[in-house]
Amino acid sequence: MESYSTTTTINGAGNPAADNFPSSFSKFNTALTAGLLNPMSPPPFVDKTRSSPTLFEMMSSEPDCHLKAPPNGVVPAENPQSLKLSANPLHQDKQALLQQRLLDLLSSRSPGNQFNDAGTGDVKLTLSSNDGVSITMSVHRQILVAHSRFFALKLNEKWVKQQGGMGPYIVEIADCDDIEVYIETLRLMYCKDLRRKLMREDVPRVLGILKVSAAIGFDAGVLSCLEYLEAAPWAEDEEQKVASLLSELRLERVGAMEVLKRVSVDVTTGVEYGNDNEEVLLKLLHVVLEGKDEKARREMKILVTKMLRENAPHTDLRKESLYSVCDRCLNFLRQCFLKEAEEATQNVGQIARHADNLHWLLDILIDRQIAEEFLKIWALQSELAVAHSKVPVIHRYEVSRVTARLLVGIGKGQLLASKDVRCMLLQTWLVPFYDDFGWMRRASKGLDRHLIEDGLSNTILTLSMPLQQEIFLSWFNRFLNAGDDCPNIQRGFEVWWRRAFWRRNGEPERPRQMRITSASIEKS
Repeated sequence: MESYSTTTTINGAGNPAADNFPSSFSKFNTALTAGLLNPMSPPPFVDKTRSSPTLFEMMSSEPDCHLKAPPNGVVPAENPQSLKLSANPLHQDKQALLQQRLLDLLSSRSPGNQFNDAGTGDVKLTLSSNDGVSITMSVHRQILVAHSRFFALKLNEKWVKQQGGMGPYIVEIADCDDIEVYIETLRLMYCKDLRRKLMREDVPRVLGILKVSAAIGFDAGVLSCLEYLEAAPWAEDEEQKVASLLSELRLERVGAMEVLKRVSVDVTTGVEYGNDNEEVLLKLLHVVLEGKDEKARREMKILVTKMLRENAPHTDLRKESLYSVCDRCLNFLRQCFLKEAEEATQNVGQIARHADNLHWLLDILIDRQIAEEFLKIWALQSELAVAHSKVPVIHRYEVSRVTARLLVGIGKGQLLASKDVRCMLLQTWLVPFYDDFGWMRRASKGLDRHLIEDGLSNTILTLSMPLQQEIFLSWFNRFLNAGDDCPNIQRGFEVWWRRAFWRRNGEPERPRQMRITSASIEKS
């Protein structure tokens, strides 16, 4: 926090601070005023009759080219102050610009406002910063004492009697972080409508005013800043600054909690809201699953997936809750699918809708690494797989996208299921997957065919060699008859071929036996 000091000097505060900071352009301005740098002045006369001096002239002028040593042999050092001033002219220019900006700020006041009124002010207040910038203004002790607990303590009646005069009194506040913010804070003490005045400021400036107001005990300024922060919109990068400053200042009793409620739900009572958060997330999932507009549903699925993925470690969404949503969605799909397989209905479009919802939920489970149980549940849906061929492919191919996602997950190591579950998945859903692949490839936008084919190949290659042979030979025959409507798992077929024939026909490499070449016993 800045340090505050007072002095008992009664006379004037001296020259303005701006006179103590000469501009680095002073020499330039002097030369320009004198006409030495007049761009319209004629060039100096040059005698062109002789292009170079003679040898005699060069020899006669040679002693003048050397510096004459002083009598004592010591070269006088340059003025350190002049070196300092010339070393960093850019810093001085910045200080001069800041000084001018502060003077402009002090001079801009509405008619009737007594802030910085030298005629009526009885306190000469000087604000100074660590980098040497200072500014002096005329303020009123009565206003400072009435609005600030700090000034009420420092400028009390006892202090006035100690000064032994009628003023003006000289007060200095040193080591200010931002003099502009201090001036703005003091100006607020002279305003009748602080909230209206703050409406012209942005959030970073109001945070600075709030910090100064809290430091000097300017309660009206603190309340006005909090009201502004509670009502004004924040940029995303400003939220952390607001929360950090309010926590640092500890303004819970004067309205800071109302501001922090915008970014935290448990800031007031300290009660854990885990269950409430889970209810909100589940409600969001149900709303997306039951939405009517397909375009809006797709957009919200992307948004919810992104939020859940970014906040996965902090999201209060239990595995049991997610699986309850999956079970509900799977039951809807099963009812619609089996009903459509028995008799044609007008709700056949619901099959694709529920299958798409199930595919989205599966993505969430895989992101959270809890999808192994769903893989087992899907592998056991033999009744659904048997009825698969009885439903038109245009309505059922979305179901095979669920199978494709599981194959990709197994192939990429995102799902670590047992061998029995992997075998059951292929036995139940591989043929329906083959039947729908052509439609799935043509109708699904953004479908990565090669990713699915690699996932299927890697899944098959995790099985035993007899099962690999059975599946790859069946695929070989199907691919020759279906072409592009069948997934191309040639890469996996080649791996199986090398495993089955090349290594079988080649001479197996015998492991080398370990043998001791030499041994000795060290004698002690």
